Amino acid sequence: MGPLAGVRIVELAGIGPGPFCAMLLSDMGAEVIRVDRAANVGRDIGREGEHPRFGLLQRGRRNIAVDLKHPAAVAAVLRLIDQADALIEGFRPGVMERLGLGPDVCLKRNPKLVYGRMTGWGQNGPIAHTAGHDINYIALSGALHAIGEPGGPPVPPLNLVGDFGGGALYLAMGVLAGIISARATGKGQVVDCAMVEGSASLMMMMYGALAAGAWDERRGSNRIDGGSHFYHVYETKDGEYISVGSIEPQFYALLLKHTGLDGAADLPAQLDKSQWPAMRERLAQVFKQKTRTEWTQIMQDTDICFAPVLRMSEAIEHPHNRHRESFVAIDGVVQPAPAPRFLGTPSRVQCPPARTGEHTDAILKDWGFSADEIARLRAEGAVASAPS
Repeated sequence: MGPLAGVRIVELAGIGPGPFCAMLLSDMGAEVIRVDRAANVGRDIGREGEHPRFGLLQRGRRNIAVDLKHPAAVAAVLRLIDQADALIEGFRPGVMERLGLGPDVCLKRNPKLVYGRMTGWGQNGPIAHTAGHDINYIALSGALHAIGEPGGPPVPPLNLVGDFGGGALYLAMGVLAGIISARATGKGQVVDCAMVEGSASLMMMMYGALAAGAWDERRGSNRIDGGSHFYHVYETKDGEYISVGSIEPQFYALLLKHTGLDGAADLPAQLDKSQWPAMRERLAQVFKQKTRTEWTQIMQDTDICFAPVLRMSEAIEHPHNRHRESFVAIDGVVQPAPAPRFLGTPSRVQCPPARTGEHTDAILKDWGFSADEIARLRAEGAVASAPS
C-alpha cells in the first residue's frame, strides 16, 4: 500500500496546494481523511467539468462533511486529529484558531501531531492577512519576473511554481520531515509553509547566479530562460514545436550535426552571448524546414537533449509514457500516475475523487465513534452525508 502505509492524516478541505499535498501523501499510502464543508453536500454535481470524478486533486481520500460552526462538529474533528500523525490546513492566518482548531489546542491534545499550515505569504508579516493567488506569490519571490520572452512581459507558468512546486511539494516534504522528527522525539510541531518562500527556494540556482554576477535580469537573456539558441523552443514546418537543451559541448556538437550547421565557417562560439539572437534566428529557419514528426525521427534517439512539445492529450499517448504507464485511468478518467515510484512498496491511487460527505458515517465509525454518537451528530446537524 505504499511507503506511508499506517500514517494517518486529517486534511481540512481547501483549494490548490493543500489538496495536492494531501493527494501526494495518499498516493504514497497514507490514510488521508478530507474534512469538507457540510454546506457543500450535494453541490459538487454540476456541469460535467465540475463533477467530482474530474476533481483529480481530491483523489485517494475518503470525505467527511461537517459544519465547523457547530461545537459538536469541532469536537468531532478534534477527536479525529487526536488519532492523526499530521493535520493539513490552508486557511488564512487566524482562521483555524477562531474555529477552535488552532495548533495550541491540537498539540496539547496530541503532542506528536505535525500541524501543516499552507499559505501564500506565511503565518505572519505585513501582508500575511491579505488574499492572493499563485501569480502574486511568485511575483513577490522573484520567480515570475524571470520568465518570459525578451522584451515582453512576465509569463505566468500556469500555477506550477507557487501552488504546486513551492507550496504543495514543500508542505509534503515538511510534513514528512515533521513525522520523522516526532517519531524520534515524541514531539510534534507546526510546519509554516509559504508559497513565496517555496517558490524562492526553487529559484536557488538563479539566486546563486545573481549573486555571482552571472544572471542577467532581462528576461530571455540567460542560458536556460530561452535566451540561448541551444536551450530553446522552436516552431516546425507544420506549426508545432520542438525543444532542444543542448547545453554541454558534446550535445551542442550533435545539435549542429543534425541541423546541418556543423562545419559552417561563420559559426560563433557556443557561449558568445552577443551572437545568441542571430543563432536563434538561424536555427529557427532550419527547424521550419521540417515537421515536428520529421525532427523527432531525426533527433529523438540522439543525445542532443531533444523532445517534441506535446499537448496534454498527446503526452498521454506517447510511447515512452505508455511503456512506463505514466498515466492511469481511474473511474474512466485518464490522469497522471502516482510519482515518484517505489519499487519495494509500490504506490497506487487508493480511490477516485469522492463526493462531499460520501464517507461521513464510515469515517466516524472507523475512527472510533459509536453508532449512537454518529446518530447524535447527524441529528444535531453537525455532520452531513452525500445523497445516495
